[in-house]
Amino acid sequence: MLSTVLSILVLATFALIGGAIWLWRKPGMRQKALLMLVLAAIAMVNVAIWTLPDGAGRSPVGQLGTATDPETGRD
Repeated sequence: MLSTVLSILVLATFALIGGAIWLWRKPGMRQKALLMLVLAAIAMVNVAIWTLPDGAGRSPVGQLGTATDPETGRD
């Protein structure tokens, strides 16, 4: 489920970048284009947070299936 959400987020990022390029060429719309680029950058940082591994080679997406209950220590 999370991989679907991340995929949609990446597609939305590409759409935001394309829309920002299109708006940049219209007079008086540069601020909106910049805001779209900022939103695209935030979305990509979120995708990177969820998918890039840490120093031990573990990513948050990969750890979702191996979560344990903090009280009992069991799945």
